[in-house]
Amino acid sequence: IVSFRCLFHQGFFRSCIPRAQSLMTDQKNLKILLQVAAQPTVLQTTMAYSRTARYSRIAPPPSSSERAEKSLASYRNRTIAFLVGTVAYTAFLYSSGGAGHYLGDSSVAADKGMMAMKAAGRKLQWTTWNIAAINNNPFEYWITYNDEYEQLMKGVESFLENPGDKDIAVKEVFSEEMFTELDTKLQGLGWASVKTYWDDQYKDRKIVSQFMKDPLLGSKRLASMPDRITNTINLPNNPDPVCRPTVINQYDGDLSTQSRWWSEWKRFMFEKPVPVKNKQTGEAEEKRIVNMLQPIKKAKYPDITEQEEKDSLPLQTMCGAIFDAILVHMMNTVSEPAKWQDLKRTMVSELNKMKFPHTLQILQAQYSNSDVIALQEVSSNFVDSIQKSQMGEYFHVISPKDMDSARDQNSVLLLSKASFPGGATQEITSEVEASFPAGESVPVAKGDILAITATHSDGVPFVIASFHGDTNGLATKPVLTALVNTIQKSFAGHELLFGLDANTYEHAKPNKQQSVVDWGRHYVKYGLTSCWGDTPNPSNYTTFNARTYLQPQLNKACKQSDKREKGDVNPKDFIIFKKKHFQVLKTWKDNSGEGTYTEDMAFPTLTFPSDHAILSTIVQAKE
Repeated sequence: IVSFRCLFHQGFFRSCIPRAQSLMTDQKNLKILLQVAAQPTVLQTTMAYSRTARYSRIAPPPSSSERAEKSLASYRNRTIAFLVGTVAYTAFLYSSGGAGHYLGDSSVAADKGMMAMKAAGRKLQWTTWNIAAINNNPFEYWITYNDEYEQLMKGVESFLENPGDKDIAVKEVFSEEMFTELDTKLQGLGWASVKTYWDDQYKDRKIVSQFMKDPLLGSKRLASMPDRITNTINLPNNPDPVCRPTVINQYDGDLSTQSRWWSEWKRFMFEKPVPVKNKQTGEAEEKRIVNMLQPIKKAKYPDITEQEEKDSLPLQTMCGAIFDAILVHMMNTVSEPAKWQDLKRTMVSELNKMKFPHTLQILQAQYSNSDVIALQEVSSNFVDSIQKSQMGEYFHVISPKDMDSARDQNSVLLLSKASFPGGATQEITSEVEASFPAGESVPVAKGDILAITATHSDGVPFVIASFHGDTNGLATKPVLTALVNTIQKSFAGHELLFGLDANTYEHAKPNKQQSVVDWGRHYVKYGLTSCWGDTPNPSNYTTFNARTYLQPQLNKACKQSDKREKGDVNPKDFIIFKKKHFQVLKTWKDNSGEGTYTEDMAFPTLTFPSDHAILSTIVQAKE
């Protein structure tokens, strides 16, 4: 049957139908044909008959019985040749990988499933959300909170933009005594003394204009590098991280005075070993924080001098200490210590420690009716949280087989158990990645893509994917092209459902960022559309975030008045599907966690834990 279907789709079988019909009108001949064809020696008999007829030069006129036997042999030869040819051709198609394309099994199943979906008047809800990785610094981005928060952040902005007489010398916030203690500890590690740097270059610098805003200090990474490595240390088998005593992380200790800060900072860096995972062995080993610092290489950061490269370990330790000392001094200058520390504790609780519970609560309360939920930037811990929650009772939770355990930002899919009772049929992420254009470097990191196949309860086969685009969106078009090519090659007849953070821009930098309008043209050429239609509105934003002044890269900071103009306010999130098969009934975005979106509002907020809006759409199969 499969062989006949194969040739039917190629047009061969149709040409044989008239002959088969004429044969079958003669019931006697048909009965004889079936009986003879069932004999094991039919082929040899036929060939012998053919040889005899071919090489007999003189033969008497055939009798009527001989003519009937010859006619039967002719039918038998044609039938055997037809069957052998059909089986051989089918085998060729399977071996060449094209059988699925010609057989059309998926197409037939999809057509049948789509008919059932239409007949049922089925409405499908699809949702996508970049839940955003946990940010260790609760102050890094502007949030929408309360007047106390706004007043504090305005004070910090004013201190750094217009310091006036507050722009004092480094040695007034990080004293000579503190430096001497630090230098002694550094030499105790066998490192070079940094006293010459301190005396000649650092102690008399102004804390704002000549240290915090020094572009060369930033390009050398002398303050930002130690912050990145030591800001927050995640411990094996422990949900609570170890935090450096500083303003810009979850540290909960007392930072009300310089002396209290310095006492805890020394202990953290030099005295308190912590268990960290060895990258080579995977085993936990005790290590002092200062020994986790890495040399700063001139090859990567060319502004650093050769001597600074040699001394980069002790030098970055000193600069890191000065950086933290300035932050503590600044916060205690613009606000009362008790006020800003209480505010920080609340923010840490809601933005960091309660991020998972807030995210789960929103998904469960507002989006549990979805048939498919695509999530991006998901940690392995959050995957476990979903599986153990009420959401895990109603959804198949599917994560990549090859999860990113280091960066811990993975794309994940939730399939409604009612809509997709069989869950994922197979993961095809590797097939998609293998379909990237040859010779083209696609900026995709481990865990960014998850692609699977699954069958809806109506019988419609789907390829379903979740994707987190790179910062500039340059991988978004190649990933979609790879998905389409994979479907055409191996999964013909499957519907495509693609939820993604495309990282597209309203005003993209040419050749450096992905334009949202160009992205729309790209998916339309494949016969696809989005929840926003064929031509996305460039000002239909799904992100609104901007960096504050309380983070190491002040060149990226936005004034409160410039959040809209200089922040990341862009149309980044999409749901893609086949235009000819589905029509959009309703699409909405959500930055409140309650199904509504407030324009011109910075987020996250204390109740909405991501810097991306949730995007959801309801579609129906087209008639």
